[in-house]
Amino acid sequence: MARKITIEPVTRVEGHGKVTIHLDDAGKVTQTRFHIVEFRGFEKFIQGHPYWEVPVLVQRLCGICPVSHHLAAAKAMDVIAGVGPADLTPTAEKMRRLMHYGQIFQSHALHFFHLASPDLLFGADADPAIRNIIGVALKHRDLAVKGVLMRKFGQEIIKATAGKKIHGTGAIPGGINKNLSPEERDAFLKAPDPLNADTMVAWAQFAVDFFKDFHKKNTALVDGFAAFPSNHLSLIRKDGALDFYHGALRAVDADGKKVLDDADYQDYLEHIGEDVRSWSYMKFPYLRSLGKADGWYRVGPLARLNTCDFIPTPLAQKEFEIYKAYTAGKPNAMSLHTHWARLIELLHAGEVVRDLLNDKDLQGTDLVRKGRKAYEGVGLVEAPRGTLFHHYRINADDQIEMANLIVSTTHNNEPMNRAVNWVAMNVLEGRKEITEGMLNRVEIAIRAYDPCLSCATHALGRMPLSVELVDARGGLIDKKER
Repeated sequence: MARKITIEPVTRVEGHGKVTIHLDDAGKVTQTRFHIVEFRGFEKFIQGHPYWEVPVLVQRLCGICPVSHHLAAAKAMDVIAGVGPADLTPTAEKMRRLMHYGQIFQSHALHFFHLASPDLLFGADADPAIRNIIGVALKHRDLAVKGVLMRKFGQEIIKATAGKKIHGTGAIPGGINKNLSPEERDAFLKAPDPLNADTMVAWAQFAVDFFKDFHKKNTALVDGFAAFPSNHLSLIRKDGALDFYHGALRAVDADGKKVLDDADYQDYLEHIGEDVRSWSYMKFPYLRSLGKADGWYRVGPLARLNTCDFIPTPLAQKEFEIYKAYTAGKPNAMSLHTHWARLIELLHAGEVVRDLLNDKDLQGTDLVRKGRKAYEGVGLVEAPRGTLFHHYRINADDQIEMANLIVSTTHNNEPMNRAVNWVAMNVLEGRKEITEGMLNRVEIAIRAYDPCLSCATHALGRMPLSVELVDARGGLIDKKER
């Protein structure tokens, strides 16, 4: 008898979504879909607002990664204000970088320690009552404490640069509205252990070592789970270095061949299209040069370490070399290796934050530049989850008349669907009964991408996930919800 599995809600991710898996009478998987089921319409309701309000408005998309939206919008507003990236004052550019790398640091710590580590520490089949951050705190107190304090450190960096931990106002068109005082600087550099920059770097190194040890003991699981080839896209600094704040677009295929290189993101529409499908509010981006069928790609930590040539901080570069050697320099296609890549980025962000805190330009007083107004602009940053596009056009009254946002999770829509399909084919196919552990494996595949569905679809609230088994005639055979 054919069945349909629905997982609703998907847990330990941000936003609302569900998974459906269809099986035929023989138990073979015939269709899998990762649905995004709610819609908010942010791109519409900011229309009519003056452009200088946008960096503050759009970050309300999300309470997890507001800094990413704040800075992407600010960079777009820079263009409209006639100020290019090279025109920002050193204080403005470095304050924004400090804000952004603090955001990367806290978000990566949150995802790994709070959301991903329970699956690694307890296993996919563990009791859900234990398989969560509370279980981690009870069984692995040192790990949980490090995760909480690392996130706290990153949030304090955001507060010092943006004015608030969530939904700050630090970046404005053409620059910033505050510098970093010596007292604020010293609160991070000279604070007693553990809340100082040196300890945070050491703890980030600990996190990388923790994952490498787990990988060594569970190689087959980490390497084999939801592994499939894909293209990869990210920002790259002009010299090929990893850069979260500014650069040009680069895309590589599954063999490492450059499909797109040194592309100006102001012209992103020439390179990226968006497909629409009836069963999801989230779009499906693709590289125009490869077409809809073959042009889908991944973004985020895995993609960034596949596209960059090196990491410009010493500890993270050393780990990057170990990471790249594991695949003999070829692009890494293993979904769970995203956690490894994320922790290398955590280490890099910690190093950058520490170095910036020692930069005297942060105490500068030249904060804003102005130029000749334009009527359209694109801002781009590498958010924790991947490449984030903000595109705006204004009218003669300085009001927003068009907005288009392509967020990290939207880019990863097709890869997440393929990861779900992999689990369905390798875990659920041929089974007559759904176990909680099977459902969790679907979630593990999705969670590797750290999706933020509120950003991607402008959905509000806690993400649902349900799994239904439906026969070939549409009859419901079994359903599990959490």
